[in-house]
Amino acid sequence: MKLGSQRIGDLCILSEAVLWGAFPVITILSFTSLTPLVSLGWSTLLASVVFGVLLTVRGKWSDVWNPRAMKDVLLTAFVLGFLYYILFFFGLQYTSAGNASIIALSELFFSYCFFHLFRKEHIPPVHLIGAVLMIFAAGVILYPNIHAFQIGDLLILGASLIAPFGNLLQRRARREVSSESIMFVRSVVTTVAVFCLAYAFGTNPLSINFDGGILWVLLINGIFLFGFSKILWIEGIHRISVTKANALASLSPLVTLILAYVLLNTVPTVWQVFAFVPMFLGVLLLSQHKQKTPAL
Repeated sequence: MKLGSQRIGDLCILSEAVLWGAFPVITILSFTSLTPLVSLGWSTLLASVVFGVLLTVRGKWSDVWNPRAMKDVLLTAFVLGFLYYILFFFGLQYTSAGNASIIALSELFFSYCFFHLFRKEHIPPVHLIGAVLMIFAAGVILYPNIHAFQIGDLLILGASLIAPFGNLLQRRARREVSSESIMFVRSVVTTVAVFCLAYAFGTNPLSINFDGGILWVLLINGIFLFGFSKILWIEGIHRISVTKANALASLSPLVTLILAYVLLNTVPTVWQVFAFVPMFLGVLLLSQHKQKTPAL
């Protein structure tokens, strides 16, 4: 893999991290008017429209029916589109935006175990040091709150645990088809599944009130966070290892804490601010490119 391709991968992931940092805050804002299932369903529905437009513009509709990728795409839809977001959305009901974003950093550790220890994907020593710094940063933030571990924290942790498997399926599917086709199928499947689940729990997701700015919240979530940022993520992990991508994306809690302060009046703790020192050092180390090419 050429160096330029890795640089593009880094930029994709760092850009995605900035956008995704807004996800917990925007989602919590949607809970003022919507249940988690309805918020998730409408966000994925709007995202599917974005991906449908991209498929049309790029002439990639044939990718949607590619039999070589269909199994991985459908499994990705279940693991990342449905199960991951169900855990995350319900988790955000019972924990803060900042705490959720930081706990999600545990995905880095789970990715390391999954891709390096089990799948033997090569990770250079300098990247390993960076990953350890990232895990240490997460520990610094979680330590003061360990006595008050909430069910929301456990749900976010569960989402982080299953994410590496979903990323493996997603990266494998990307070898055969385009990012927008993966995300279109994933979004459509998730929308149908979540709306059916909402109906099962006695909620009609189609009869909602769009007053009070909730439409803008859903548009931001669907178009930019569930839409554009996920294209950046898939293109990123297509070019660099998932473990490194997760580490670079660890900058997103900084965005979350800033937006939580501005939009939710949630003041960051001293522990959270201090943790960004090792986090920043970890990102610098993980940006080094003297490495073997990951097997894609």
